[in-house]
Amino acid sequence: MGSHAREWPGAAADPSVRAAVVGTGSPSASGSGMGYHHAAGYRRLAGVDLVACVDHDPAHARAFATSVGLDPAGVFTSTAEMLDRAEPDVVSVCVPPAAHADLVVECARAPSVRAVHCEKPMATTWHDCVRMVEACDVEGVQLTFNHQRRFATPSRRAKALVDTDAVGRLRRVEVGGTNLFDYGTHLFDLCRYLTDGEPVEWVAADLGYDRENRRYGAPQETWATAQWRYRDGTVGFASTGDESVLDCQLRLVGREGTLEWGCEGGPPLRCRGRDEAEWTVVDTGRDGIDGPKTGLGLVTGAARHIGVLRPETPTPRWLPGTLIERAIESVVGSLASGEPSPLAGERALASTELIFACWESARRGRPVDLPLDIDDNPLEAMIASGRFDTLASAGSD
Repeated sequence: MGSHAREWPGAAADPSVRAAVVGTGSPSASGSGMGYHHAAGYRRLAGVDLVACVDHDPAHARAFATSVGLDPAGVFTSTAEMLDRAEPDVVSVCVPPAAHADLVVECARAPSVRAVHCEKPMATTWHDCVRMVEACDVEGVQLTFNHQRRFATPSRRAKALVDTDAVGRLRRVEVGGTNLFDYGTHLFDLCRYLTDGEPVEWVAADLGYDRENRRYGAPQETWATAQWRYRDGTVGFASTGDESVLDCQLRLVGREGTLEWGCEGGPPLRCRGRDEAEWTVVDTGRDGIDGPKTGLGLVTGAARHIGVLRPETPTPRWLPGTLIERAIESVVGSLASGEPSPLAGERALASTELIFACWESARRGRPVDLPLDIDDNPLEAMIASGRFDTLASAGSD
């Protein structure tokens, strides 16, 4: 956040934080109702009032309001009208990534708004990613992105082990997942977290788009292989898609041992010394990589999954919260303290640059140096140019 953060004129008289959600979606459609999960995060916190929601579909907005007990006066189909009338302090932006930038900038420029918490991935063009961070910095508004996996105990324990040299000096960071963008944004954010934000110098990558593959309107490569180098000499490697060569989501290889996070069919986190044949399971308490997996936390998660406990229902404070609830608690806490958020826009921008750099390297057919000097979406540009048409035709035979 910029050094000129907005003051809160009403703080002394009214300490409550007024929250709003833009993009309610539908809780019945998988992944499109993230606003409900954000609502649970705000409703779980003392001193936070959820005062408004916005959705271009009036029926979705009304259904959301009914579910969260929101006064009908707080239901809007226009973000501009909501900002003017509801005067929120913090706004969650829960729409598809192509629409993030315009809404984030609009919210940041509203007089009442002190923080914007946006869903991931950041945006579908590099220009829009940068534009959001710059606009919020100019306005003195706290900008955060929902990389909630930072708050899972396996992630925290992995960081603690790296910091205490349990595996020695890092030599290699490996990433495996379904794609670089929608899913990979979490993993690249964790790479930045686990390497203490060490800058990346260059990226070399290749990828394919063998079939139509979009998520929330944004294209995702069907496979990718990438390598990059951090300034301190650590090397990064990624393999994505159905034929990924990695059987875990993150592997940290140090001079004295290896950590694996999110292993297929294995524990959330395990460690092995350089000369050890067997893995040691690291205690991560009740958490898996996506949140509570044992005890009452598991019961709550299962209840949400089968619909007994709805997405917008806050987890009781005496139970482990969902990762989104933990993220929003951190966002509000940073807003109150003035301390930089772990989810700050500048941090998200650095990890997202790695994703766009992978795409740009594939477009150029050679390594690229950072910082990036592009504005567009290289993957979309390659698809539009017909670069993958031959591959797609060959794959359909």
